[in-house]
Order: sequence, then structure tokens, then C-alpha cells
Amino acid sequence: MGTTTEITSFDGFKLSAYRADPAGKPRGAIVLVQEIFGVNSHMRSVADGYAADGYLVLTPAYFDRSQKGVDLGYGPADIEAGRGHSTKLDWGNTMKDTQAAFDMVKNAGKVAVIGYCWGGTVAWLASSKIAGLGCAIAYYGGGIGNNIGEAPKAPLMCHWGEKDHAIPTEVVNKVESTYPAVSSFVYAGAGHGFNCEQRGSYHAESAKLARDRSVDFLRKHLG
Repeated sequence: MGTTTEITSFDGFKLSAYRADPAGKPRGAIVLVQEIFGVNSHMRSVADGYAADGYLVLTPAYFDRSQKGVDLGYGPADIEAGRGHSTKLDWGNTMKDTQAAFDMVKNAGKVAVIGYCWGGTVAWLASSKIAGLGCAIAYYGGGIGNNIGEAPKAPLMCHWGEKDHAIPTEVVNKVESTYPAVSSFVYAGAGHGFNCEQRGSYHAESAKLARDRSVDFLRKHLG
């Protein structure tokens, strides 16, 4: 079980965050970035899982800038609400919030940004914009195609679902051809959100393989 803390961003805005600490000395730290559903039970469980792997994990409530305490499920109304909140944010403030989270945990060692869905795009942008980032991992970031000109500067891993309705194959191909140094994996039979066991699109085999690859990537670049 983690705790709730507060991050003060660079424009003075205060947003809450879920913090999960490892049992011993951290191997490093992770800024974990939510889907459009807020810091819900799934994101907290993901944070707890990475803490069990030895990392200090901070999961900012980015949607606090739209509405405090967003914690959604996965039904049609939740999807509509989540999309509404995401459109109220801009990438500039989101990067300020990510930088503030990075600064809050960097004393624990090297820092990674890992994001899912909306957060996958945040991870992509962080790999370009956050100086000193140890690495970034992007799961099915739907906005990556619109930000493909933001060249990654930190080691980056991308996970894609073969059957993702939200991300055209052309986007994946362009990422792979433009940035051959990016570790990019496409999971057969997996769709959007394949990592989340609370969603109908959950694909257990792909989720496990992607997580194993992610942990190996963290071990390589953080410790």
C-alpha cells in the first residue's frame, strides 16, 4: 500500500500523487503516468508492482488540473469523461508537472518515466524534454504520432498492440523507421489497453511479456 503526497509544479499548481516505496533502498525511481482514467485502482496496483521490484514510484494526478480526484472505471461514460479531462490539459503544463515529479524523486537514483495510453505520449515527450532522464517506457501512446518530431534523447522502449484501434500501423512503422534506436515491440493479438486487467482488452500473455521487457530495461538503465 502506498501513500498520498503532493507535488508543487513550476507554476505553483499543487497536484496530488500516489507514492509507493520499496521495502529496502531504492534501485532508482519511476514517475508513473496514468491513462485517461486518473490515478485509479489499476494505476495504484501498477505502482505497487514496480515498488515491489525495488523502485520508488510516484504517480502524479495530472488531471487535478481539470478536476481534483479523478478516479474512473472503464465503461463508456468513464471513457467519455476521461477524454474530456485530457482535452483540458496542455503538454506544456504536463511537462512541468512531470519535471516537478522527476525532481521530487531524483534523490532515489536514476529516474524513469513509464506511461500508459495518454501517459504513453507523456513518456514519449519526457524522453525528449526531461534532462537527465534515465529512460522512458511508453505503452500504446495514442498521441505519439502527433509528436513524432520530438526526438527521444533518453533510452526509450515502446509497446504497441497489433490490433490497437487507436494507433494506426503507419504510426508504429514511422516510429521504428525514424528512430531505430528505440526498442519497439508489437504484440500479436493485443489491442489498446492490453496491460490493464480491468479492461476487456486485457491480453495476459502480452502484458506479462511487456512487463518482463520493461523490468529488464529498467535494470539496464536505472539499476
